[in-house]
Order: sequence, then structure tokens, then C-alpha cells
Amino acid sequence: MIGSVRGAVTHVGLDFALVEVGGIGYRIVAGPALLARLRTGTEASVYTHHLVREDQQALFGFATTEELAFFELLMTVSQVGPRLALAITAAHPVTKLQLAIVTDDADVFTSVSGVGRKTAQRIILELKEKVHAAGIAAGGTASTDSDVVAALESLGYTATEARKAASAVAGSGGELDARIKAALQELARSR
Repeated sequence: MIGSVRGAVTHVGLDFALVEVGGIGYRIVAGPALLARLRTGTEASVYTHHLVREDQQALFGFATTEELAFFELLMTVSQVGPRLALAITAAHPVTKLQLAIVTDDADVFTSVSGVGRKTAQRIILELKEKVHAAGIAAGGTASTDSDVVAALESLGYTATEARKAASAVAGSGGELDARIKAALQELARSR
């Protein structure tokens, strides 16, 4: 699997960029924000998801590991394919999308072209289940902020970012959901 690509940008199209590495040009499908940052003739480093299916192979590119992790999480939702997952990931910052899942805010997802109310509700339901399976129980009480750190790490944040956000909201008290929401809001403010 190809996890990242670093090389010279040889072409930037409407929805993809060509990055040449060792004489091979990799076609990387990406969102508008990443494509706007890539310039022909400059070197770029892009995190990638290598999609391999029976009838196709594709590379999807992201500027950060958080975006990549959230894209891969979206791909686990039934009826959400790679193009829709990319559109959702490109439409809003990852922290806003994560906060929308935690707070059941379907409007954030329906604002993305191609996402209807039922799809938005399915995304929220299925990703909440994934979060629960990762040990981030909604509504339970937790004795330490290590639960908040673990929750943020499972959402794709680095350990350093997670600890910093958890410590910023440590005194807020409340249930685990409330502390996770506060930490996500803190991460959104710091970007």
C-alpha cells in the first residue's frame, strides 16, 4: 500500500495532481484545498489512501494525517464511497466533522453536495458505533482525562495534540461526551 508520496508536482488538474517520484507519475485525487496548495514544478509531500478494488486502483491525497484518518473512517460507513468521503473531508475541517458526529449535527454533513439527510444520519450513527467500539463510550463517566486523550487519538489526532487539548479542558468536569466535545472545540480554535 502507498501511504504517502513525495516528489515533483508535474500537473494540477481539477480534481487530481500528478506527482512524479523516481520517473513514475502518481495520479492523486484530492480536494480543492490541497490542490490549491500544490504548484507545478515544486516538490510536494502528500499522505495517501491507496484504494485497490477489483476494477480500479486510485490514490486519494490529503495534507494531514488527521484528514486521511477521517477519510478512512468515513469509508467504513455503508454506501459512502471514496468520492463522497473525499467530498465530505474536503468540505469542512476534520474537527468540525468530528464535533458534528459527537453532537448529532446532521446539517454539517447535508451541507456537502451529494449528502442527503438519510446519509448524514447513517454517517453519524455508524461512526458513533465505531467510536463506541474503540472504547469511547458516550454518556459514561470517566475518572481521568486519559479517556479524552484516547478518544482524540482514535479520531486521528497525535498524542501531543490530544494531551494538549485534554489538559486545556481538564477542569471542565462533566460527562465524557462533554469533555470530548470541549476538547474538539479547543482543537478547532487552535487551528
